[in-house]
Amino acid sequence: MRVFVKNQRGEALMPCSQRKARLLIKEDKAKIYQYNPFTIQLTGATGETIQEVNVGVDTGAKHIGMAITSEDKVLVKGEIELRDDISDNIKTRSALRKARRSRKLRYRPARWMNRKRKQDWLPPSVQSKLNATFMWIDKFCSLIPNPKLHIEVGKFDIHKMINPEVEGTAYQEGNIKGFYDVRYFVFARDKYTCQVCKKKNKILRTHHIVYKNNGGTDRADNLITVCTDCHTSENHKIGGVFHNWMIKGKKVKQYKEATFMNIVRAKTIKRYIDAKITYGSVTTPKRKELDLGKTHYNDAVAISGIELVNANIDEHFHYKQFRKKKRSLHESIPRKGKKEKNITQRRNNKNVKTRNGIYLNDKVDYHGKIGWIYGYSGGEGYLRKNGTRGKAGKDCIVRDIDGELLREEGKVNSFKINLDKFTVLNHNNGWQYAMRYG
Repeated sequence: MRVFVKNQRGEALMPCSQRKARLLIKEDKAKIYQYNPFTIQLTGATGETIQEVNVGVDTGAKHIGMAITSEDKVLVKGEIELRDDISDNIKTRSALRKARRSRKLRYRPARWMNRKRKQDWLPPSVQSKLNATFMWIDKFCSLIPNPKLHIEVGKFDIHKMINPEVEGTAYQEGNIKGFYDVRYFVFARDKYTCQVCKKKNKILRTHHIVYKNNGGTDRADNLITVCTDCHTSENHKIGGVFHNWMIKGKKVKQYKEATFMNIVRAKTIKRYIDAKITYGSVTTPKRKELDLGKTHYNDAVAISGIELVNANIDEHFHYKQFRKKKRSLHESIPRKGKKEKNITQRRNNKNVKTRNGIYLNDKVDYHGKIGWIYGYSGGEGYLRKNGTRGKAGKDCIVRDIDGELLREEGKVNSFKINLDKFTVLNHNNGWQYAMRYG
């Protein structure tokens, strides 16, 4: 992978090889500007030769492909993994807030009526991915001189994805035209028959195949007809686990990614006016023509507009977004014991940011394996009667960039690693960075 270069004024120059960067730093002709992505800044004046550089971006709902090419050479390529847990975190926070209001604590009224949404408001899960996408596009464009930006976006007709035969006025009418509501449409579709016991002439109800708390919707294809005899709490819950008991293995198509890509397309065209916009129907044959495999970063190489690949690189970068700030404000159990009133509003210090000088998301080396600090174990130490705390635990949880736990040698069932048994490589912000080969 090439090293990005900036001149004395902080302006971007053409990337250089890693060997050249090492020599420049060794000879004090350059200094490290930033580590991720690795960038050096020249300490003296030098000649500036600039070639035509293209940036290819393959936007996506979960991964972003990124590539920088010049003439027939691939300089940089990689992929960026976005967070996909924001919606679940918001639901958890909402449930904990609701539970807190029901307890016998100082009452905080629900603040639903005093909030207004801006005209361009987007759900937080969508806005987070959109912000990260634009942030990385701007970042890589700022690291090279006069880049030409090529972005692939997606355009999806969700109505036609649901019903391929739809056309004309059917777009406005929908599939429940002529029915009082979606409930009666589901009854008619299922021929007024319970889909569990297959009996007719019973009191019928509609039931979600995928529950709403698991991401299900109120669309007709996610509803099914059941009778009151089958629609019981015992059938809902078997072995203490909720599951889709009506039709085993039935999967309901989700269109969240298609909706997100439509939003990205509109926002991208509005933000990057000078960028060349392309679509997947153009990228796929172009990638096959270049004889590249199906990956996000290879799609980005094809999107960049390169005509022939004579010099490719074996390695590619991988960035993954990490939830670094773990708040304990809305923990379901804010403090232990109820012998005394919580006058001082003191809460347990559960989710700590640092311990023994080691912070969350710090990059560590454990016997040759690279990982990141995911959390701490053992608490912050017991509270003495004089108000001071005892010695805190020295165990932590380490995960690699794929989310797999690093376990201590000799302890297969243990996922805790002592803080003294690994080497801290560097601090990180909210992103994890790794190089992959092949």
